[in-house]
Amino acid sequence: MTNRALCVVLPLALLLTACEAAKSSNPLSPSVAGPIPGVDISAPKPLEPNGAQVAVDKQPVTLLIENAASTGVRPLSYDFEVAIDAGFTNTVFTRQAVEAGSGGRTSIRLPDALATDRSYYWRARAADGANSGPYSAAANFKVYTPVVIEAPTPTAPIGNATASSLQPTFSWTNARRTGPAGAVAYVLELGDSDSFANKLAVDVAEQPNATSYTTPSPLPPSKQYYWHVRAYEATSSGPWSGTQTFTTPAAPPPTPAPPPAPDPRDGSKHVGPGPLTVDRAQQVVFATAAEFPQLFRVFGSDSEAEGAAQQALLRTIWHLQLAGYQAARQRNPSGAISGDKLNIYVDGGWHAYDIYSLGFAGRATTVQFFEVTPASPLADPGIPD
Repeated sequence: MTNRALCVVLPLALLLTACEAAKSSNPLSPSVAGPIPGVDISAPKPLEPNGAQVAVDKQPVTLLIENAASTGVRPLSYDFEVAIDAGFTNTVFTRQAVEAGSGGRTSIRLPDALATDRSYYWRARAADGANSGPYSAAANFKVYTPVVIEAPTPTAPIGNATASSLQPTFSWTNARRTGPAGAVAYVLELGDSDSFANKLAVDVAEQPNATSYTTPSPLPPSKQYYWHVRAYEATSSGPWSGTQTFTTPAAPPPTPAPPPAPDPRDGSKHVGPGPLTVDRAQQVVFATAAEFPQLFRVFGSDSEAEGAAQQALLRTIWHLQLAGYQAARQRNPSGAISGDKLNIYVDGGWHAYDIYSLGFAGRATTVQFFEVTPASPLADPGIPD
């Protein structure tokens, strides 16, 4: 009886000894009894994403931390949490025991894409199997649906057609877009070459279905132009449309100016006092030409014709100033000073006018008056009588 009891007691003692061995006092043992006193583990530092906007098509998101520090000898792993609230009461992802990365940083890629158009919060903490550190401060990011805008389609004027007017109307079908686009507008660029190195650009608010824009001032006649257009909104811009070409029509024959009203003060052909209007400025231009017919006759050489036109231009500037206008020469986009255009300050701004069709040997300079763009005034006192 005594021997049988001994046989039963001995296995039980061995079992108890084995259970004690499962909880090792070795700090590097996988089954160390914990927490280990004196071990301090810091919080990791969230790096990316933090305060970022993540496009829905750039998912799944990868979380990156700067590793924690530990006063213990056991290796660290990391627990991650992602939630839709800063208190982490509604978590959408958790992962524990993520092996520490190299180079002092650890990352984890979420297995799935998150729902778009909402903010997310995430944090991490380190643990060594016996001790756990505090959670990091919460980082945040937002997943959004990006706005994608396509190119509009020009409809007129296209195909190098001749425009019906020197003030053409540009039209195009509206650009298609996806995502939460705000108010859409367009940039229209008009140039004298397909490089658009010398261009005019205007912004046009979108109109229903199709959008159009009419130039406020006449373009130079019989000239080829290039144009393209693209759409934009507050967060995104679309691509340029295909470049289109057109030609402006020939200039209409100049309208004869009414006879200038004589100035009763001096009995000359100077235009008398009056409002500073475009019509009155045109009267001054034609009246100056009438006062100096010798400058508009047929000359035997190009240089003589050009010299006479230069003198007529400067006399016209002086006569406009005499009539109360601010008048100046015109600096062309190339930088050259024009010999047949001038600038007049009228209707609250500077406007450029082509006033002569320049003559050459065997052909006289003729007077005309139509607006061109852009104005670039260069001060000049002109030539007084």
